[in-house]
Amino acid sequence: MTPDIVPVVVIGAGPTGLTAATLLGQYGIETLVLDRWASVYPLPRAVHLDDEIYRLLARLGTAEQFAAISRPAHGLRLLDGELRVLAEFRRGADLGRHGHPEANMFDQPQLEELLRANLERHPTVTLRGNTEVTAIEQSDGGTVRVRFTDRSTDETSTVTAGYLLGCDGANSLTRATIGSSMHDLAFTQRWLVVDVATDADLAQWEGVHQVCDPVRAATYMRIGARRYRWEFQLLPGETADDYRDMTRLQPLIRPWTHNVPADELEIVRTAEYTFRAQIADHWRKQHVFLLGDAAHLTPPFIGQGMGAGLRDAANLTWKLAAVLDGRLPEHALDSYEAERKPHTRSMITLAKLIGTAMTAGGDTGNALRRILAPHLYRVPGLSNRILDSRTPALHRSVLVDRRRLGLGLAGHLCPNAQLPDGRRFDDLAAGRYALVTSAAATPSLQAEVHDRGAVLVTVTPGTALHRWLHRGHTTAALVRPDGTVQRTARDPNALCEFLPSPPPAEVSRDRSCDWSRRVDGRGMGAG
Repeated sequence: MTPDIVPVVVIGAGPTGLTAATLLGQYGIETLVLDRWASVYPLPRAVHLDDEIYRLLARLGTAEQFAAISRPAHGLRLLDGELRVLAEFRRGADLGRHGHPEANMFDQPQLEELLRANLERHPTVTLRGNTEVTAIEQSDGGTVRVRFTDRSTDETSTVTAGYLLGCDGANSLTRATIGSSMHDLAFTQRWLVVDVATDADLAQWEGVHQVCDPVRAATYMRIGARRYRWEFQLLPGETADDYRDMTRLQPLIRPWTHNVPADELEIVRTAEYTFRAQIADHWRKQHVFLLGDAAHLTPPFIGQGMGAGLRDAANLTWKLAAVLDGRLPEHALDSYEAERKPHTRSMITLAKLIGTAMTAGGDTGNALRRILAPHLYRVPGLSNRILDSRTPALHRSVLVDRRRLGLGLAGHLCPNAQLPDGRRFDDLAAGRYALVTSAAATPSLQAEVHDRGAVLVTVTPGTALHRWLHRGHTTAALVRPDGTVQRTARDPNALCEFLPSPPPAEVSRDRSCDWSRRVDGRGMGAG
């Protein structure tokens, strides 16, 4: 049964919405998820995520299940239009700084299935599928009224929410409701996306193949035991309908399939996508927020589109839970857009740059790529930079005390380093604030950190976290629940004042009931 009043409504049960709902469930926040599909949308879409997002999946409790449905990519090859190798960048077998492989291929429907199954572990979260949201209305006090229709019965219902997270995709009703518009970042390309299943051995190198050609740029990658993905830039006048059957598709994919008979190649999907670079002009209006494709569209050349939405969820949900608990003031939510929007824009800019390098320049561009690409490995540090999954630091906000010149650790993620007892940092932090220090911890410091619901991580010389602090020219770092460094100091005691206060005594463990009383009685808002 759907409640009439709920602290948080999430619209959309794709990877972003499911991640946001799971994280809220881990904090015990009653959450209603509304999705127009009765079950997982069955067709493939995203196929790549990095070790930072893998780390987030581990926090959700799905790392082992994801390992079973994914495979690490071995690196990147740059090819010319004749599929001759221009340059190759190989990944080692070591885990990345987040404790997982740095590039991972997967099938999105399988990922969504395991995220939905995992969501059932959280009794405070309700998922309603086959439900169409038809209207969103926000009161002057901030509460949000959501009207929706059961698509199987045509029954209409409403729910009042304290906050609404719009994870409802590129055609977002939430975005239209708050009067936000997509700002075009001047990149539009039409591509054919092809997924094929086969039991045949294609005998291809199991990294990403990037064909750099202004006439027919392409990408090839293996994404599963018997699943393969191709992407081809469409020529003027071409559409996906031109390649619906294997007879017409095979000439495009034959350089990789060679002599595999057509009847051994099963087309899972062919679709036309217009790759765009866009970002919403504002991501929030009062208690309504935009996440994922509702807020930004990233060209796929660096495989960060889906990951950007999951980063949105990780950034916002812990803050929202702390506001609902009374541990943070409501204005702390301003930091969501302040941090995520510049970060997302920088990733979109990088994706545009890579896409342009693959496809631009005509014959001159091809000639330059043939000359320059084979020598890229000679540039000091470039191979590591091309394969490095690290993303930019978050901009300064009320929850990131970043120095003006961007130096230091603030805004960066704390590594999910292995600790002396075999656990990793995230196992110990477990979604809480953490104070990481190489200084001796006094009993008073230990007591203060504990009383504020945080965890103290004391590191010793020779360990990965000690080296991390040393490279950051600091002795102590305050790490937020999303793994981001909020601020650093030479004296760990100086960081205690920035830990959120414990929940007020009047906030009950049944947060949904307590929130309902605030709506009906004293009004909305914490802090």
